[in-house]
Amino acid sequence: MAQVISVTNLQAALKRVERNGGSPGVDGMSADELRPWLRANWRDLVQALHDERYRPQPVRRHEIPKDGGKVRVLGIPSVIDRLIQQALLQVLQPLLDPSFSDHSYGFRPGRSAHDAVERARAYVQAGRRVVVDVDLESFFDRVNHDVLMGRLARRIEDRKVLRLIRRYLEAGMMANGVVMDRTEGTPQGGPLSPLLANVLLDDVDKDLERTGHAFVRYADDCNVYVQSQRAGERVMERLRALYGKLRLRVNEEKSAVGSALVRDFLGFGFWVDPGGSVQVRASKKAVAKLKRRVRKLTRRNGGKSLKQASQELSQYLRGWRAYFGRAPTPRVFRGLDEWIRHRLRVIQLKHWKRGRTAFRELRTLGVSFGTAIGIARHVRSWWHASTHLMHVAFPIDFFDELGIPRLAPDPNSPNRRMRTRTSGGVRGER
Repeated sequence: MAQVISVTNLQAALKRVERNGGSPGVDGMSADELRPWLRANWRDLVQALHDERYRPQPVRRHEIPKDGGKVRVLGIPSVIDRLIQQALLQVLQPLLDPSFSDHSYGFRPGRSAHDAVERARAYVQAGRRVVVDVDLESFFDRVNHDVLMGRLARRIEDRKVLRLIRRYLEAGMMANGVVMDRTEGTPQGGPLSPLLANVLLDDVDKDLERTGHAFVRYADDCNVYVQSQRAGERVMERLRALYGKLRLRVNEEKSAVGSALVRDFLGFGFWVDPGGSVQVRASKKAVAKLKRRVRKLTRRNGGKSLKQASQELSQYLRGWRAYFGRAPTPRVFRGLDEWIRHRLRVIQLKHWKRGRTAFRELRTLGVSFGTAIGIARHVRSWWHASTHLMHVAFPIDFFDELGIPRLAPDPNSPNRRMRTRTSGGVRGER
């Protein structure tokens, strides 16, 4: 606790909270207001933590829509509690992380989802073509407090720290002005939750290591790679028992033993190229989700100008490309780039509405008389017109200037792929 409440540690935590920003908690205080509040209350806060008088505020319930009409529930702590949790994390993570399994990748320093996917790809390349794909049912909502605290007590001796963490687990969640008590769960949204999840699930990792299994875990997503369906079924039964000891439930609807070339992992899938090498691709679900999002942002009846639609779209595409863009599937990405530009051209045609307006605007852009006439004739058939000749009026460079990022990788970029292909290079769109 002395390390947690040290001036140096709290100052570092403050900078991190300010940098991350985020929504206010139940008290309405923003990250920008935290520093002025601390100037007046720093000593009292530190003393309350030292004397164990500090009581965390309930987290604010926030729902994020998921596919299928479901929602992911986040618990947004107050910025003061985010500060304290970040201070705890900065002390506990260096202490606990070295003891975690080498097969664990989620929310750990120096590790990423891309690293996890690459290790999984290597297992499939080595001939482990059957995967035991385990999904836990509402994991963060079902963490048993007693089980988790028991695992923490094995690793942390300071009782003040343990009692403070227990208070965070039991702080409750506020929704519509009503605070709901929590007897289980560690709400997603706080800095400390990912570390606590790794502490709890490390038991399963260590058991799989002792039995020599090839597996990868990222947070509550765990994939075990085996060589036969029968072996996979045995592993699945073992995992059900292991998670049961932690009072966690396997989501039977989403979990399965199947082909590693069919089941997705962290939004990626695997395929075998003509040379026999296993490669990584954005999963069909990930591509379908991208298209749904792009359709929403580029609706013809949305009332947005081409520039407005481009600003919103570019932010989303940059994030998508940062995560999926390193997969060596440039042909797929080029196809998506063309489809996205097509939808943006339709927005412009929709705004012109009349053939005469379209003709005049196209001529202003320097389009030839014949081409402008050809587009203007079909101006009310927006999709056909944008396919027919609009690429002349609005070429690729036009969208580059609008800030629309290309999903297809730059062939000159050293980080354009998740791995170096053994069967030669891949050309991307220039």
